[in-house]
Amino acid sequence: MHVLVLGGTTEARRLVESLVGDPRVRMTTSLAGRVAAPRLPPGDVRVGGFGGADGLAEWVREHRVDALVDATHPFAATMSRNAVLAAAQAHVPLLALRRPGWVAQDGDRWHSVGSLAEAAELLPALGKRVFLTTGRMGLAAFAGERLDALWFLVRSVDAPEPPCPGNMDVLLDRGPFSLDGEREVIRLHGIDVLVTKDSGGDATAPKLTAAREAGVPVVVVRRPPVPAGVPVAATADEAVEWARRLYASG
Repeated sequence: MHVLVLGGTTEARRLVESLVGDPRVRMTTSLAGRVAAPRLPPGDVRVGGFGGADGLAEWVREHRVDALVDATHPFAATMSRNAVLAAAQAHVPLLALRRPGWVAQDGDRWHSVGSLAEAAELLPALGKRVFLTTGRMGLAAFAGERLDALWFLVRSVDAPEPPCPGNMDVLLDRGPFSLDGEREVIRLHGIDVLVTKDSGGDATAPKLTAAREAGVPVVVVRRPPVPAGVPVAATADEAVEWARRLYASG
């Protein structure tokens, strides 16, 4: 059985690592190519886009893919929609692998928003020194004169490209991040508001604890929903069981 994993997440890597040694399964991981030096999983890897849903469906047919797993970032909504359309065109089963979102705890000062643009609108009322941890994509939402009074610390794996906030420093780093490290970032830079996407997982969660301890408000961008009708696995282990049931029944 040939399984194509649309990857880029820790869960995608764990899924591939669990199945790559099984002689009954061939694993291929597809990465979007947005990170300059991605951590490559074992097995076959392809990098780059497919050319939309039709291109993905064609690739699935040409390479005789038997099952498709959407293990992209929870905010990769376009790729998730393409996966649904491609799976339907190619007549292959599709699973979405999504880690659970974060849950607010006692003492958190969270402000939930539906987009980066909504997050930007809230900022002037919340603070002046912003720790922006939404990655290098979408920084245009924080550019423009209306936010020129704010200072941004932008953390990303690769250097961002314009348009960007006018008053900004860049911190190039890759998770996982430690609690002590996040405490130090907030203290050293005088952070008084944090902006994050609800990506879930443990690798970047310590910033939420550090913000809670420091009394720093957090603007949390809600993740888009998984497309309707797609079964969801919350962990790599659940996705492994799904794949194994497929080849056991086939």
